[in-house]
Amino acid sequence: MAHQEWGGVMPALMTEMHEGGSLDIEGTARHIEYCLQGGVGGIIVLGTLGENNSLLPEEKNSVMRAAVEAVNGRVPVISGIAEYTVDMAISAVRMAERAGCDGLMVLPSMVYEQDSREAIAHFSSIANATDMPIMIYNNPVSYKLDLTPDDFVELARIDNIVAVKESSHDSCRMTDMINACGDRYRMFCGVDNVALENAVCGAVGWVSGLTNPFPAESVQLFNLARAGRIDEAVAMYRWVMPVLHLDTAVKLVQYLKLANQMTGMGAEWVRPPRLPLVGKERARIAGIVQSVLDNRPRLAA
Repeated sequence: MAHQEWGGVMPALMTEMHEGGSLDIEGTARHIEYCLQGGVGGIIVLGTLGENNSLLPEEKNSVMRAAVEAVNGRVPVISGIAEYTVDMAISAVRMAERAGCDGLMVLPSMVYEQDSREAIAHFSSIANATDMPIMIYNNPVSYKLDLTPDDFVELARIDNIVAVKESSHDSCRMTDMINACGDRYRMFCGVDNVALENAVCGAVGWVSGLTNPFPAESVQLFNLARAGRIDEAVAMYRWVMPVLHLDTAVKLVQYLKLANQMTGMGAEWVRPPRLPLVGKERARIAGIVQSVLDNRPRLAA
């Protein structure tokens, strides 16, 4: 599916697990269908929320293939590529190509805190190894690397780097990127609690954690903002902001998987070293989600 169509709300999809930590491929496919029925514009598997680095290569392959089969061409399927080295990343790219994915969301090299020169070399090497369209995931908070607008000006020479998931937690960055790069990249919000600001300032899409438990509401919030129906968008934003904040926590996977379970969208089980929430922490997160559910608005026409 052509990258020119990439836009709208795309869940950073959870990889569903059984209680013991094994993959739940049927549950993942079922969750994809829930998201599609909510109106999402694409499916992104094997990102941070997909627990990419906790999966074996053959498990990543299973998730990619299950997503492609479940979506069946209705929207783009984009696979996260989050590996330690360029060679390992290219191996994952080949897997995505064979699985029939429509594109890639490429992360910096894992663990090693590279500088921008090394990161540009990393992204360039991966992009030059494939014809698949690529979204670069810029998340300095989680991955200790911040690609600046000037860095993306340099990367603009590589044709198949077509989109950016901007997760710098700085609501100004969307405007700075567009000022520096114009319409060279399809810009996506990558942090849930700046989604409204990013939509107003030019993001064509939102790679969203919230969409896992609240797909239809996420789509409506983003569409209202893009349509200039700001008062309605702000009302929804204020309603769901307590859950949006969960996307920025260290335990965002556990927090949003619990929200998934509470909304009937999935299960809370995770793969070690992550552990399910317990005690006061679990009660606190469940209380946040339940309060949002108790005040859930009726979706506008």
